[in-house]
Amino acid sequence: MERHVKCLIIGSGPAGYTAAIYAARAGLEPVLYEGIEPGGQLTTTTEIENFPGYPEGISGTAMMADLRRQAERFGTDVRTGMVTDVDTAKYPFAVTADDGALEAESIIIATGASAKYLGLESEQRFRGMGVSACATCDGFFYRKQDVAVVGGGDTACEEATYLASICRQVYLIVRKPFLRASKAMQERVASTPNIKVLFEHNTVEVLGDDDGVTGVKVRNGAGEVYDIPVSGFFLAIGHHPNTELFAGKLDMDENGYIRTQPDTSKTSVEGIFAAGDVRDPHYRQAIVAAGSGCIAALDCERFLSSRKK
Repeated sequence: MERHVKCLIIGSGPAGYTAAIYAARAGLEPVLYEGIEPGGQLTTTTEIENFPGYPEGISGTAMMADLRRQAERFGTDVRTGMVTDVDTAKYPFAVTADDGALEAESIIIATGASAKYLGLESEQRFRGMGVSACATCDGFFYRKQDVAVVGGGDTACEEATYLASICRQVYLIVRKPFLRASKAMQERVASTPNIKVLFEHNTVEVLGDDDGVTGVKVRNGAGEVYDIPVSGFFLAIGHHPNTELFAGKLDMDENGYIRTQPDTSKTSVEGIFAAGDVRDPHYRQAIVAAGSGCIAALDCERFLSSRKK
């Protein structure tokens, strides 16, 4: 097994695989570690209809398999397992992975971000069957139906107003007696007639059957428990960037997202690049992640070329 690599890619979602495709075609002989969730968050999505090139739609798992095959076709060494440590103070970078130690001339971080969930067993049981953490991704499947959104911040309000444009009724379940969102977003929610805000409500259980979600059981501030019939249940309580591996080693924002130089994928350490949701707290779309993977591979190629001169 090769222990010295030109380009190490950590992560295997749209950003990681796209970076691998471009890096491999540029002759960088990339090595990619899939991580704890091969294929990333998209593998939990049943159907993707908004990624260009798939006019009939495709499952997240199948699309990630396509991207992996394409990366391997050009020579990417895709390895199972995880990278567990990176010494950014040494060059080449000293890397520890499940299958041993290696050194890398460049690194592309594409470890993504994980959606925060409530921690309910029923919530996990119906993931991909009515439970979603991305209204933009999955809202289309609930056109003219009733849905619920959990959260009280800007993201929750944005998701609720988006869903209200295509769904019949949107219930916004808010734990506190007020919205944390900006005043503008609060006004937008208040002016949308088919959004009903349920203040001081907590989700007790997601209800469903073999066909998917059928409702949500909630508890109000008075302790009363009742059911709301919905076919879609959307989490909008935030995301957690998977950047623990680089804590204290790279410049990050207050939420742990990796900061990159404007209009590039370059991090605070020369030779290390970031792509996808790990650096994007705003869009969180597969097509955006794929584009940033391309940028990272191009930046990486230019970095390695400059070192040869």
